[in-house]
Amino acid sequence: MKIGLISDTHGKIHPKVLEELNHVDMILHAGDIDSEEILVELEALAPVYAVRGNMDRGGLASRLPETRILEFESVTLMLIHQGLWGETPSLPVQEAMAKREINLVCYGHTHLPYWGQIQNTWFINPGGGGRKRFNYPLGVALLDLNDGKFTTQLISFEV
Repeated sequence: MKIGLISDTHGKIHPKVLEELNHVDMILHAGDIDSEEILVELEALAPVYAVRGNMDRGGLASRLPETRILEFESVTLMLIHQGLWGETPSLPVQEAMAKREINLVCYGHTHLPYWGQIQNTWFINPGGGGRKRFNYPLGVALLDLNDGKFTTQLISFEV
């Protein structure tokens, strides 16, 4: 199964992001969506699971959870907007990790692509997928799941 990871679109999806996500089986959006139209655009490519970010407001925010725990092919994944504070998992992530094994946390918020392991859990931030901010490249990530194992690929591009 191939899953596309995206975050921080802020009301706009860059066309290169859509190209990278065009052949995935599912899309996970880690918040700061800012617009229902973004979800509609992504759902035209593949089924979408999303969480709300700190910039999501109104009806969009009221219908999206703050976190999701998802299991695919024996891999437990947590989807959240604010997953790390520096090198420390955020409080909701710490609480989830205390209750069960979390293999992978997909998060956003910082717009800075990241891949690393903390306390036996892998963390991935695909970077921002919409508007360029903080002088960081835009990007997405791809997650390949196969028989309880996963590989990831961060894809960043300058605009």
